[in-house]
Amino acid sequence: MNSQNYMERAEQNVLHTYNRFPVVLDKGNGVYLEDVDGKQYLDFGAGIAVFALGYGNTEFNDALKNQIDKLIHTSNLYYHVPLAEAAEKLVKASKMDKVFFTNSGTEAIEGAIKAARKYAFLRDGRTDHEIIAMNHSFHGRSIGALSVTGNPHYQEAFRPLMGGVKFADFNDLESVKEQLTEHTCAIIMETVQGEGGIYPADPEFLKGVKAICEEKDILLILDEIQCGMGRTGSWFAWQEYGVEPDIMTCAKALGCGVPVGAFVLNAKTAAASLVPGDHGTTYGGNPFACAAVSKVFDLFEEQNIVGHVQQVAPYLEKKLDELVEKYDFLAGRRGKGLMQGVIVSGRPVGAIVSKALENGLIVLSAGADVIRLVPPLVITEADIDEMVKRLEASF
Repeated sequence: MNSQNYMERAEQNVLHTYNRFPVVLDKGNGVYLEDVDGKQYLDFGAGIAVFALGYGNTEFNDALKNQIDKLIHTSNLYYHVPLAEAAEKLVKASKMDKVFFTNSGTEAIEGAIKAARKYAFLRDGRTDHEIIAMNHSFHGRSIGALSVTGNPHYQEAFRPLMGGVKFADFNDLESVKEQLTEHTCAIIMETVQGEGGIYPADPEFLKGVKAICEEKDILLILDEIQCGMGRTGSWFAWQEYGVEPDIMTCAKALGCGVPVGAFVLNAKTAAASLVPGDHGTTYGGNPFACAAVSKVFDLFEEQNIVGHVQQVAPYLEKKLDELVEKYDFLAGRRGKGLMQGVIVSGRPVGAIVSKALENGLIVLSAGADVIRLVPPLVITEADIDEMVKRLEASF
């Protein structure tokens, strides 16, 4: 059966909420994917920043197979070994205090919102608290996550959303101050805005927001779902700024393809927020998901993935900067580590992304005018050279 047959079957039965590219992917090896027709693709999208270790990692796959043979699910009424191991490793990497495992990044955002509101409720007994979020942000598509997503296009059909949310401009401290009231209980932002166009936080902005939070006992929630887990050259992007959040959300590369997310609390927030009965999940943090998380941390350590990102990212930046210099319709580059965006002016980004796919290269778009590159973290300089070759052919 060829790709066209599979696409027709999917369209007959799957709710059409995605405009999928006309490719039926079948298997992967290293940083390459292959479709059912045998065509190979150099992957600089990594399942939207998920497959950090690349495809077909034998040690990772074996760990999952071993866990399947032992125990897949128990519910959170009981302890299990992978939960203890995964939580310990995430706490160690983040240097925070307590973890709650979820099924996705969106669920991690929901939990972070609830923790912040509970913290404020215990502080003053009120239920009229407000959250400041950022314009052009993206935190997910459930009602709570959508409520703090700064893009009216995503929100329009689903109003009324969760109340008590105000929006400020990312990297504009004064605009944050303008939204502050006595009801503000949390400020939420991505450390590096992803879907909005690959915008890293300015150091002074992030430090200024943290100072406000400390002064007024407001919780800082940093969304590291896309930019975390080594992608920017540290375990989590906020660690490069010297600013610790009160709550951090993570997912994507946390499970390297296994659906899992988490929100992580510092000691202050963990001690005065959610308690038994406040929050729960049937599948979140089950043995299979936690075995994946635990093995991801092991492999990151064994293969020095964070160090590798620090070594290879400057080469990617250099090659992208050369493209910007070479082509008039490329207006600039921005990003951190292996989370990079190339700004396109005067050409439709979607057409470039589609043409790249034809040429065996997977890249993504972000915002209205950015080519987004979030490859597996194991890429080499040779992979970057090949990416540039295929991208130029697409231009």
